[in-house]
Amino acid sequence: MQDGTSDRLSLRRTLRFSDLLLYGIVLIQPTAPMPSFGVIYTKAHGHVVTAILLAMVAMLFTSISYGKMARVYPQGGSAFLYVGKELHPGLGYVTGWCLIMDYVLNPLICTIWCSRAVMNFLPHIPYPILAIFFAIFFSALNCFGVETSARINRGMAAALGLVILLVLAQGVRWLLHLHHPGTAFFLKPFYDRSTFSPSGLLSGTSIAVLTYIGFDGISTLSDEAVRPEIDVSRAIVFACLVTGLLASIEVYLAQLVWPKGLAFPDIDTAYVHVAQRLGGPALFLIVNSALLVATVGSGMASQLGAARLLYAMGQDGALPRRFFGSVSTHTRIPRNNVLLVGAISLIGALMFSYELGTELLNYGALLAFMGVNLACAVRAARDNLQSKRKDIFLAVCGLLTCLCLWCNLSRLALVAGSIWAVVGLVLWAFIIGRRSAATSSSIS
Repeated sequence: MQDGTSDRLSLRRTLRFSDLLLYGIVLIQPTAPMPSFGVIYTKAHGHVVTAILLAMVAMLFTSISYGKMARVYPQGGSAFLYVGKELHPGLGYVTGWCLIMDYVLNPLICTIWCSRAVMNFLPHIPYPILAIFFAIFFSALNCFGVETSARINRGMAAALGLVILLVLAQGVRWLLHLHHPGTAFFLKPFYDRSTFSPSGLLSGTSIAVLTYIGFDGISTLSDEAVRPEIDVSRAIVFACLVTGLLASIEVYLAQLVWPKGLAFPDIDTAYVHVAQRLGGPALFLIVNSALLVATVGSGMASQLGAARLLYAMGQDGALPRRFFGSVSTHTRIPRNNVLLVGAISLIGALMFSYELGTELLNYGALLAFMGVNLACAVRAARDNLQSKRKDIFLAVCGLLTCLCLWCNLSRLALVAGSIWAVVGLVLWAFIIGRRSAATSSSIS
């Protein structure tokens, strides 16, 4: 038996740079641009690869800021912590509140996409029936405590990697059979004068940000990294870079394959139809099935993540504890929150389009990214060192690029997202007022 003087247990520092980078790529998913390809294509008037690359620039600036802040706050780093510590607790709360919207919207858009993917196999089943099925399916599995293990997640990432290689191989074979396409053919995915629109490109880029969502999760592994002060920030930046380059290749190939002016049978699952043009029914079946399984896993995980975040806020008193802070005695799952998120996903899937869902999700993400960039700039300015000027410049660049993309979200997304943010401000003011009243009464 060990005595009371034994050291406090801590996490083992075993993760190297390559481990952190692989974790980030798996977290983002290598097929990230495929589900949103059709929406970006429509918004950007065919300039998907350019939108992906522009979004990568914005995310690289932001990833640098995340890396800098992860060094300052290595334990449990997150956007609302950085903003709350460096700017103001109220702004940090609103940042966290907007991230809640992201957590809730993720299972919503997964419900929409899964329903559309099944309709590719079973077109005679009405969409509402499929939306109801997947909303109930996600909620039921989470209520019973069914979770995907890390081993399954890694296996799925490997399988998706093989699907990407298969698509790329078919794409190369398709290109080799072209008869003297000319240089202009290969440049049109980047710039097509007949369809180019700056506003359309920026609008598409604001949705393309969805491709990179999740890179900040690397910062949560700081306690397990061998060299957290160096490797965490590098892994965040390189995860964005690798994701951006891989995504650009995927959508570049899709743009070459799909003829200009030809409408997609379904915008939400457009990439699946590109795969069919590349490799026929067999590749259509493989890609549609792989993306469907991956999205089911993502929908389940994001719904449970949202439920746990709401539970944490309920336990903290930020939300009514009786409802949000309770757990099932049998499964130890916050069942009330799972069912609430499931109900929101169902209602949203029946009312929203996939496009609006992604824009609302990116509203919160871009707002959080702006907050992190501003917090990084303020932190560097407070240090008042000559060497920090570069950090300030990069953070301001990240802030301005994210602000530009945020402003180019649709008006409906901006209005709906802003209403959500205002509700968060009111809730924070109410919580602060209640705590102040409780403190005053206890003193008196």
